[in-house]
Amino acid sequence: MTELHNLTWPMLCGLALSWLPEQAMQPKLLPLQQRGLASILLHCGIWLVLFTLLLLLCQRPWFVIAIIFAFQGLLVMVHQAKLSTLQEAFIFQDFEYFTDAIQHPRLYLPFFGITRTVIATLAFITAIALGIGLEKALSDTLGLAFFLLVCTALLTIGGLCITIAHQHSPKILYKPNEDLQQLGQSAFFWHYWFAEKYDRHDFSQNRFSQLPTVPSTPDKLSDIIVVQSESFFDPRCFYAGIKANVLENFDQLQAESCQHGRLQVPAWGANTVRTECAFLTGLTGQQLGIHQFNPYRLLAKQSIPNLARSLKQLGYQTVCIHPYPISFYQRDLVYPRLGFDHFIDIKAFNATQMDGQYTSDSAVATKVIELLDNTRQQPIFIFVITMENHGPLHLEKPASDDLEKFHHQPPPRHCEDLTVYLRHLKNADLMVKRLTEKLRQRQQEQDKESILCWYGDHVPIMANVYRQLGAPDGCTDYALWNSRTAAQQNPAKPPQPLSIDKLAMRLLKAAGLTC
Repeated sequence: MTELHNLTWPMLCGLALSWLPEQAMQPKLLPLQQRGLASILLHCGIWLVLFTLLLLLCQRPWFVIAIIFAFQGLLVMVHQAKLSTLQEAFIFQDFEYFTDAIQHPRLYLPFFGITRTVIATLAFITAIALGIGLEKALSDTLGLAFFLLVCTALLTIGGLCITIAHQHSPKILYKPNEDLQQLGQSAFFWHYWFAEKYDRHDFSQNRFSQLPTVPSTPDKLSDIIVVQSESFFDPRCFYAGIKANVLENFDQLQAESCQHGRLQVPAWGANTVRTECAFLTGLTGQQLGIHQFNPYRLLAKQSIPNLARSLKQLGYQTVCIHPYPISFYQRDLVYPRLGFDHFIDIKAFNATQMDGQYTSDSAVATKVIELLDNTRQQPIFIFVITMENHGPLHLEKPASDDLEKFHHQPPPRHCEDLTVYLRHLKNADLMVKRLTEKLRQRQQEQDKESILCWYGDHVPIMANVYRQLGAPDGCTDYALWNSRTAAQQNPAKPPQPLSIDKLAMRLLKAAGLTC
């Protein structure tokens, strides 16, 4: 039938064009001839299924091709934006960030950029205008019954391609940059989706599943305060022009600590929940497998042994403080499963307590102190997730005296982000001071032992700074501090490098809760 050419010709052209967008990706993906037949067949099957489903809705093949092509272009731009800021490819699990970007635009859109946003918007508007205005519906030329029969056949062919290709596909490494390069974008998305949906892991046995405890009465248990400080790390090791007193209180914390040093974390620039989950559960990325990229998608549905539940079983009141909406990253579902009694989110703070774009570390410290003052006999575990130093830093400008406050010598041009970062880092350092002073006071007045654990979730996003001054190694810093023994740490213990999944067990040891 000559009318069938109205479908076959655009379909073949669209399939051929579907390989073009990923050619613009950096670093370059493997050429088609080096990817293997399975990856190529998987790409074709996915494209054909997507094309047919949209065709059923729109009935205009050229219009559908334009929409798919524009969407592929958008995914390439999003990938490039993520890679340049977070050094990681855009993965299937990141698709949920499209809805997050609508709900929390400040966290995402500034990194995507105005130019990319304009290009993507114009591409979709053009595709819609041309498709609807210039093309007739296939049901008018083929007849509705024959059109539906053809679509059924195309879906069957696409499904068979996917099934056969998946059975012969290589094993993924859970290293996004390498997997993307080997598989191509469509096959890469497919494998990460399939792994999350169908891979089963038993997390019932981890560091907290059979936690040995030291018998104690509740009034003898130490209060435990953990601060996961946003984008906290010591930049003085990498940039010599920064004044030492930027982190003078953290230096004192380390000098008095039971243990301190560099902390290996599974996140760079963002993805706080990767570090958060590793600390609370003690699970490594290797153990989590596909769930390492956004573990709360799993923990929203599944309870596993963790630090908070272990402390709750010992008699602790368990509280999380995070000055941001509790629904972000599904924490409203995850934290009750983890064993937290209360979650204090952004509703407990107001606009006067902001510093820069987010709630200040000072306001969060005040909330911690209020909780400690209201604590009676029951020991308390407070897990703090700060927000003040969250990017995008380039939306802020340094104050007039910030250069003199934080630098021995001014940084190069276009490194304003570093100065903004240092201002917020100093506020984190002042939070250290307020908390340690409060815990010392409780030790002296009430003979109440407290443990403070402080660590950074990841290094900040400062792409211009890293291009000019060099990028840090991705590690952050931590310290474990005991109010009873702090004054006895003389001389200071040498630093001990540690991975985040081991930090909670060291914390329990510092609190005398493990042997």
